[in-house]
Amino acid sequence: MDANISIGALAQKAGVATETLRYYERLGLIAPKRRTAANYRVYDTTTTHRLTFIRQAQSLGFSLTEISELLALHGRPMADMAEVKQLTETKIADIDQKITHLQRIKSGLEAINTLCPGHGPTTECPILNALINEDK
Repeated sequence: MDANISIGALAQKAGVATETLRYYERLGLIAPKRRTAANYRVYDTTTTHRLTFIRQAQSLGFSLTEISELLALHGRPMADMAEVKQLTETKIADIDQKITHLQRIKSGLEAINTLCPGHGPTTECPILNALINEDK
């Protein structure tokens, strides 16, 4: 990759919109190496590496706020990796809670789905009636 790359070329190579890069810049996740006389952003390979880091972290479920924390820790080589481990363990616990919640939702849907014969008028649909019934 070129040492100097425009925002459009960087966005294309990273597979994101230029507005996403501007948003990341506003959040302090990335920064242009410099600006041209015409005030265009120019990025370098460090930014491409940060974008890879951001995209990988997002794919693992980290929020942009959490990614900012991870990048800050990455930028402090002498920081204790225990902080990174704690952030990761917190994310795992968050995911476990979401999985539990989704399993409850699935069980509820499966329960009302088994009540429905799949034919007949909707006025007699046990799924719709279960959704309307405020006592459930």
